Amino acid sequence: MTHAYYAIGLNLHQPFGNLVELMNRERWEAKQVVEAYGRIARYVQQGRPEARLHLALSGTLLMQLTDPGVRETFEHTYDLAWLLCDLGAAPIEFLGSGYTHPVFPLIPESDWDAQIGRYLEIARPALGRDWLPGFWPPEAGFCMEMIPYLRKFGYRYVVVDHEHVEPLEPMDWGRHRYRPHIARYGGEEIIVVPRDRELSAAQQSGFDPGWFAYELGERTKHCTDFPALVTLWTDGENGGWFRILDEDHGFWGWFYRPMLDWQRSGSLALSQVSINEYLDRFGAEGEVKVHRAAWNTGHHDGRGFVQWTGSLLQKRGLEELGRVSERYHARRWEIAQGPLNQPAHDQLDRAYWHILRAETSCNFYWGSVWVSRAFDDLETAERIIDGV
Repeated sequence: MTHAYYAIGLNLHQPFGNLVELMNRERWEAKQVVEAYGRIARYVQQGRPEARLHLALSGTLLMQLTDPGVRETFEHTYDLAWLLCDLGAAPIEFLGSGYTHPVFPLIPESDWDAQIGRYLEIARPALGRDWLPGFWPPEAGFCMEMIPYLRKFGYRYVVVDHEHVEPLEPMDWGRHRYRPHIARYGGEEIIVVPRDRELSAAQQSGFDPGWFAYELGERTKHCTDFPALVTLWTDGENGGWFRILDEDHGFWGWFYRPMLDWQRSGSLALSQVSINEYLDRFGAEGEVKVHRAAWNTGHHDGRGFVQWTGSLLQKRGLEELGRVSERYHARRWEIAQGPLNQPAHDQLDRAYWHILRAETSCNFYWGSVWVSRAFDDLETAERIIDGV
């Protein structure tokens, strides 16, 4: 039987201010969310030495977990400082992401540096890592133009949805899905790790470990001349499968722990692996291009970003985002041409924070419901720019 490797990834995200808002409005839901975070480190620690996991925490979530005020709000529910310490001490491969969790192809390219660079400024000390080897694009929203930016900030690989990966040379089905590849753009290259869409959907909704082991065996049985890497990636705090308080019937107790037990017993030709460890051992092969798209949502397959652009108000919000961002960058450049004016730069920094927060994917995900949040931030940014 061919031995295969599988890499489990979880995306954790809360819009800025949402944890305290949940605590004030739906305390039971806030408790479920932070306890879902707490299980992660505990089960991965208990699963040593076989356990592996990949985590991408959004920048806005890290801002809240490191905020003294938020920690005080949760002090009688969960110790958020210890939570980050426990995650940092576990055998977890952390991936970088966006500062405010934007869909990168939908925001101005002039803001990509800030979204990637500011994320690392907060993530490195919070997670206790000097280097994050991989990048998880929020909502798996990726385009080839991002490659030079990711390489600039030191990323080795990026996870994308396999549906949007197109080989530039003949490649069989198994190799297409279950081998990392190389993508090139603008004189730079990065390793592309395909996310299996169907198995990821199953991971989000819940499955039996026996079914999973059988399904992986069937999907990789023809991968005889290369080591298959099956990558699953979902949200890690949404849905009852991750939030359920009866842990023996949730993701960690029902699936994750039994899979490690079977691996430990030698009864499976499967083992968990970190993506970086896999790349060190087996590398990548074949050149591909990745089409501009996101992962599948409940109603759309990710092409065209319809989930974030389907309504007139969503489109209008993204247009305003581009306009205000362009105005900010132009004003910043004008101020930089004259003598040092620190108060003006400080004001523009405040304006830019509101622009970056307006780019949060959640503002556009829920149809027209949350777009007003983006407009509010953009109006605040414009008032600040007017006063500079």
